[in-house]
Amino acid sequence: MALSPYVQAMQELFRANTRSREFPAHGAKVHSVAWSCCGRRLASGSFDKTASVFLLEKDRLVSSSGTGRAGNGGSVKENNYRGHGDSVDQLCWHPSNPDLFVTASGDKTIRIWDVRTTKCIATVNTKGENINICWSPDGQTIAVGNKDDVVTFIDAKTHRSKAEEQFKFEVNEISWNNDNNMFFLTNGNGCINILSYPELKPIQSINAHPSNCICIKFDPMGKYFATGSADALVSLWDVDELVCVRCFSRLDWPVRTLSFSHDGKMLASASEDHFIDIAEVETGEKLWEVQCESPTFTVAWHPKRPLLAFACDDKDGKYDSSREAGTVKLFGLPNDS
Repeated sequence: MALSPYVQAMQELFRANTRSREFPAHGAKVHSVAWSCCGRRLASGSFDKTASVFLLEKDRLVSSSGTGRAGNGGSVKENNYRGHGDSVDQLCWHPSNPDLFVTASGDKTIRIWDVRTTKCIATVNTKGENINICWSPDGQTIAVGNKDDVVTFIDAKTHRSKAEEQFKFEVNEISWNNDNNMFFLTNGNGCINILSYPELKPIQSINAHPSNCICIKFDPMGKYFATGSADALVSLWDVDELVCVRCFSRLDWPVRTLSFSHDGKMLASASEDHFIDIAEVETGEKLWEVQCESPTFTVAWHPKRPLLAFACDDKDGKYDSSREAGTVKLFGLPNDS
């Protein structure tokens, strides 16, 4: 079968940019990476209880002053954000303000940070150890889920809880749809639960996978969402019809993390397999695979270009298990930059 011009163009680009670049970010395992809405900053959250923020300039991550080259990627952190008393398990940026991001921690708090002052502008206490977080598309609400399967909805301006829902199933990842009128949860029974928003009334429960449904992501175009499961499958769903349109089955281990490219045409998925699968969304065809030396915890496409940030379990790497954990990696930078 002939490859589409898009696939050919992307494969050509990736062939010219095959080397993943590493940037020292933390003293321990990186749990989460995320790009600001403008794509100028990359944030990472770690087991070392901190978040780090890098600036992307041209084809490298740099410090805020634009000087300094370190490691094999020419990277200096812009800033390190301290204050949490436990692991930073997940973080996300404000959907339209490139200066604000929020972190969820096992210390039973979330923290909102402003990169202009490098300060925590709000600490919100929650009832349990937090493991997942998302910001509503309209920027008004932050939802945080904890290990006790409670999801708390926090007003992003007043920093007060607006609603709290206790679920009777294991809640994994949470997300609003792009229209901000539905709230999705993946659960331990393999289901996708959909609630109306802001009413939080159950709309539908979809039996998506035969085993634990781990992660969920919506594509920027609002056409699809994808789920990843312990059955090693990625399912692609039509947002309007709520039907599965195709599955991606090249991974052998539970799918931990997903990300759609800025144009909605590529889907990256990763697991304990030592590669990240990049698929063309419309056909399911393999577009590329990014080689890794160990399991991958988190992937995030840049919001404007084909540049993939990710983080692996460095300590388990067969390549060099003695080296320090805590690196953030970028795939898609020119090899000679």
